[in-house]
Amino acid sequence: MPDNKDELIHAQKQVIGILFEVVKRLQANNDLDDEYFQAITNEKKDENRLKEILNERTENAKIVSRLLEQLQI
Repeated sequence: MPDNKDELIHAQKQVIGILFEVVKRLQANNDLDDEYFQAITNEKKDENRLKEILNERTENAKIVSRLLEQLQI
């Protein structure tokens, strides 16, 4: 019985860790959205930064997708 309890606690910690990372990545994308919209409305657009923001958002979305897939197992 203690083994089952330890496994359950370990599984719960993994789920919490995954959900924390998902929330962190989604929040990062929200922050990047804000920066992106400010950058595109700026008269002096930094095209390199805009590309970086889009790349970061894409990478965060891929990571979130992979993390959520782990929860389905």
